[in-house]
Amino acid sequence: MTVRLLTNIGRLWTGTDVCSNAAILIHNDRIVWAGPASDLPQSVPGIIDDIVDVDHVENLGGGLVTPGLIDAHSHPVYAGNRWAELAMRTSGSSSSEIMAAGGGVASTVTVTRGTDPWTLCNGVRERLRQWIMSGTTTVEAKTGYHLTRDGELADIRLLRSLEGEPAMPRIHATFLAAHVLPPEFFGRRRDYIEAVRLWAGDAAAAGADSIDVYCDDGHFTPDEARALLVSGKRVGLKARIHACATERMGAPQVAAEVGCASADLLTEANDDDIKALAHGGVTATVCPGSALHTRRTPPVRAMLDRGVTLALGTDHNPGQCGITSMPLVIGLSVAMFGLSVTEALRAATIGGASALRVGDRGSLAPGMCADIVLWDADHEGAFAWAFGLRALRVWRGGIPVQH
Repeated sequence: MTVRLLTNIGRLWTGTDVCSNAAILIHNDRIVWAGPASDLPQSVPGIIDDIVDVDHVENLGGGLVTPGLIDAHSHPVYAGNRWAELAMRTSGSSSSEIMAAGGGVASTVTVTRGTDPWTLCNGVRERLRQWIMSGTTTVEAKTGYHLTRDGELADIRLLRSLEGEPAMPRIHATFLAAHVLPPEFFGRRRDYIEAVRLWAGDAAAAGADSIDVYCDDGHFTPDEARALLVSGKRVGLKARIHACATERMGAPQVAAEVGCASADLLTEANDDDIKALAHGGVTATVCPGSALHTRRTPPVRAMLDRGVTLALGTDHNPGQCGITSMPLVIGLSVAMFGLSVTEALRAATIGGASALRVGDRGSLAPGMCADIVLWDADHEGAFAWAFGLRALRVWRGGIPVQH
């Protein structure tokens, strides 16, 4: 057994409360106690008889401590880049012009398929390490750039294997074969949808946690999304949906009908959509990096006012947004969406846990995973100032992550 005591915490933001001059007691990978240092118990039955006998005592120098952040939406499994395409877009090129020049999701699919597994794995490993070193201890990671049965399953296994390596975040693997129609299935749309429905069980067996469908023009229709998500749920996968389409697509309504864990992006959500999300208990995952890029902002305040739980994501992907820093996402959410720092931090912790439907992280309380971050600040207001606040130290499951 390992018992670890973190002391001299200047300000402890637990997710539900704030206290000064605090301490955290950790047993193995779980939090045993957290609160004001003056209330620290001298013993914990069955764990430690006397606090003076703690194995490891770490002085955190009066800094700010929060739960590890949770990125509820990312696409890190890919090879290559689309920087030239981004330059075209910023110069005014249309989507059709970019596609004609060989850009778009299909270009990433081509490069990813042609990349050897070793090189692909190294690239994903490097990206995931950027997440945890910036204070993100759980990452929702989607597949979706192979679009073949064997490739998608290999991506899920890759994510599961990387999660077990040192200095890696926890991974919530999402099966996103329903990203776009792959080129070899042009003219056989129904065949591909049926194939993905069959692959869902294999994805669950390979270690996927969720199934996702990109519901938008040029991707998949609401009826197709509904069928795919229901198939995923039948084999034990949580359902989530890219709901960034125009309101006539009704993706948020599908999310509520199916019982999705989250509906994501939501840049075109209207009042009826928000009501449906609230009634269905669907977490809304919003990504300010992508909203900034597309210049379309989701109705975040209206969702909060309706009681919708909010989560945050980087939406890291090769074609639009390269952010891997959830502290930056928090700062952008304050500036762009009008969130308070507390609302943004809650969305990046408790909200992320809600989106992923995991009950053992997102806050610092007894029984929770000891996923903890010490920040280069003495108050959470620094997240709104720094636009990428620096993590000084990170613990995943009570184990310090080495730089």
